Amino acid sequence: MPAPRSIGRFHLDALIATWFGVGLFPYAPGTIGSLAALPFAWLISTYLGPLGLAVGVIVVYLAGIWASGRYAKRRGIADPGPVVVDEVAGQWLALILVPPGFITLAIGFAFFRLFDVIKPWPISAIDRRVKGGLGVMSDDLLAGALAAILTWNVWIWIPP
Repeated sequence: MPAPRSIGRFHLDALIATWFGVGLFPYAPGTIGSLAALPFAWLISTYLGPLGLAVGVIVVYLAGIWASGRYAKRRGIADPGPVVVDEVAGQWLALILVPPGFITLAIGFAFFRLFDVIKPWPISAIDRRVKGGLGVMSDDLLAGALAAILTWNVWIWIPP
């Protein structure tokens, strides 16, 4: 098998897949990618509301399918560690049902990372069975959906 071609950091797919270089952080890139998504989620939710965040999730998800698929193919790895655009889409989805705030961001972050790391069923099934950019993005989107439900359920019990 030939060695993968060099992937420049400035290729559009690499920029999107690594969330503009965040995924190149040498330690825990998924966690760093999720943390990097939080300020954007707060801004979008604050100024555009949940509908704006939903549009953001869709745009990042679709761009991520393309970018992570190309990046993975050129690297010759099914799900390269530097790809964190999936964490961005999943993290934003985890926060879609709650108002922006420090507590809700922290709760959504914790639940999303938990589901993304332990990958309970059905997340694990998608992770194993769906390949390419669609697979890279979809397991994190499902983790985000489950995290959104739990985040909302915790948030409704927090006194105003």
